[in-house]
Amino acid sequence: MYKRPSNRTFNELREIILEANISPYAEGSCMAKFGNTHVLCTASVENKLPLWLRHSGKGWITAEYGMLPRSTHSRMDREVIKGKPSGRTQEIQRLIGRSLRSVVDLKKLGEHQIKIDCDVIQADGGTRTASITGAWVALYQAVNFLLKSGKLTENPLLDQVAAISCGICKNQELVDLDYNEDSNAETDGNFVMTLTRGIVEIQTTAERKPFSKDQFQKLLNLAELGTNYIFKIQKNALGLN
Repeated sequence: MYKRPSNRTFNELREIILEANISPYAEGSCMAKFGNTHVLCTASVENKLPLWLRHSGKGWITAEYGMLPRSTHSRMDREVIKGKPSGRTQEIQRLIGRSLRSVVDLKKLGEHQIKIDCDVIQADGGTRTASITGAWVALYQAVNFLLKSGKLTENPLLDQVAAISCGICKNQELVDLDYNEDSNAETDGNFVMTLTRGIVEIQTTAERKPFSKDQFQKLLNLAELGTNYIFKIQKNALGLN
């Protein structure tokens, strides 16, 4: 039986803390803590849309993601110094944006753009899943700001969305991998799901050997259990329970 370095059971998540309204300036904000992974998520409302969306009657949600130089064990250079974001950063940004847009009626959002910034302060595995989870909390607040200010007459939010990592270490399916597990996993996956049991995206890769359909189903079951737990924490953070 595989023993997790953190002494957690195979279906036990790290301590998850979502602190809403963490920024006094952004229309929405959340500090997402998945164990030792900490991500500051902010949502900014803008009236300026991408050129291809102007006068379309639709809004837009986009995301930017970055890791602070000492969010990891050794310092990394800021990507702005390199002149462009890495392929990994671009992929994560697009994932966050897709995940949030999947639960928003862009027509009801009107011609507003909400920009989500996810800045990793401390990384210990699962930064993209923590980003998506915290970003939804920040997005909810930004939409609430638009509703309260009278800029929107209908709520464009259709559902909740959250994400969790799952993987296989020494033939044991696990939920919410930390860096130690993630870097040694035989299979590594990220699951983005909605409260109404919808699947937004699944990124699952066999790092060392193929995984079976049965193993994948076990990972999916763990992801459902994990996200259902996270949805409650999101609501608590927003005072919705």
